[in-house]
Amino acid sequence: MNDACFQGDIPAAYDRYLVPILFDPYAADLAQRLASVHPHRVLEVAAGSGALTRAISSALPHAQIIATDLNQAMLDVAALRHSGGHIAWRQADALSLPFPDHIFDTVTCQFGVMFFPDKQRAYREILRVLKPKGIFLFSTWDSLESNAFAKVIMTETNALFPEDPLDFFRRTPHSYFDAEAILSELERAGFESAAFTKVEKTAHASSARDAATAFCKGSPLRMEIEARNPKFDVVARVTAALEQAFGKGPIEGPMSALVFTAEAPR
Repeated sequence: MNDACFQGDIPAAYDRYLVPILFDPYAADLAQRLASVHPHRVLEVAAGSGALTRAISSALPHAQIIATDLNQAMLDVAALRHSGGHIAWRQADALSLPFPDHIFDTVTCQFGVMFFPDKQRAYREILRVLKPKGIFLFSTWDSLESNAFAKVIMTETNALFPEDPLDFFRRTPHSYFDAEAILSELERAGFESAAFTKVEKTAHASSARDAATAFCKGSPLRMEIEARNPKFDVVARVTAALEQAFGKGPIEGPMSALVFTAEAPR
């Protein structure tokens, strides 16, 4: 199972449902942190459909932004949403960035590092393209237990497939939250002054069905569901579980992430 594959109908569903529920609140926070260091040239890796890119564009209207993602389909959705002149969209693999050494003031990534198959290699690549004293700023999800919507959805989908449970959440998006281990990995890659902070937000969805659709149709969880060829409506079952946990109508639940900063050597 390729958890980094966002193709077919997934990018559109991701952008329509998942971005406003999970990613927009953290994008605003990360963009403000980025703006505080006043970069002129920004590289974003694993940009997805551009939630953080759009926030950076608003916070740094005069910066040059290059937004990259492994999946061209995600960038196509992003480009339709934002065609600002100071943003360039480019397909790229974070493990082999197509840029010269030492050209970016900052590199940023929102909820993408968990998908890197070789994190040390990706970190070394990011360090390579940063200018001396440049900043790497990124976020990763906290534990599944700290993110209410995802926890309920995983519990319900595992109950639906007890003999072949879906492990996407624990395998990838909620697999990388040991802060001390991540700091150590950054230092081994060559970064200095690595630090982190926990950032807690509230996820809002206009309905339980929107939240169910977001996760079951707008993420690689969809491929795991379809691989099991269910004879029932998974979105309807997950919707019912979310309504039981959070009520009908608009719903909300706590979510938690870790935000890391690290500096390139002088």
